[in-house]
Amino acid sequence: MRSLITAVREHERAARFLAWPGNFELDRGDHAEEVHLASGAALEGFAGDGAGGTYFFCGEGGEGRPVLYADSEGGAALVAVGLRELLCLLLVAPWWRDCEAFTVEESRGLAAEYLADMPDLAARRDAAAAALGLGLPTEAQALARLREVALGAGKEFVLVFTPEGEPYDPLITA
Repeated sequence: MRSLITAVREHERAARFLAWPGNFELDRGDHAEEVHLASGAALEGFAGDGAGGTYFFCGEGGEGRPVLYADSEGGAALVAVGLRELLCLLLVAPWWRDCEAFTVEESRGLAAEYLADMPDLAARRDAAAAALGLGLPTEAQALARLREVALGAGKEFVLVFTPEGEPYDPLITA
């Protein structure tokens, strides 16, 4: 089975959708700061966003590892368990970083802003998902899962700014 990272690299339309509106690019895996997990588990930056944020695989293994997102302002959260789950989130709710309550109503309000600029968003999203072989959750399912992961298992994935020994602030709180 081919990896999802390979699939993203091979499908230009999927990569373009993930780059915008998903704000996810595989060529941006270097984090600007020296960081580590408080647990001592491995941390591997593999993608990033245009604002200096980084996506990290946590622990050992392949694309099924937990994925932690760290922004450039000192905030971090576990956002998915595995790359498949992350890509589904980015396809369904690429505006997740702007959500505060993670409700469908809030997400739909944010989606309306994107739809105003990109009326074919749903068609482009569906084409990207098909190219990557992903079945998409509903918006409510994706947001509920993000919240569940961040507030549940995410408590075990504390990102630390290595030079000062200070933990990043949680991006998602109860």
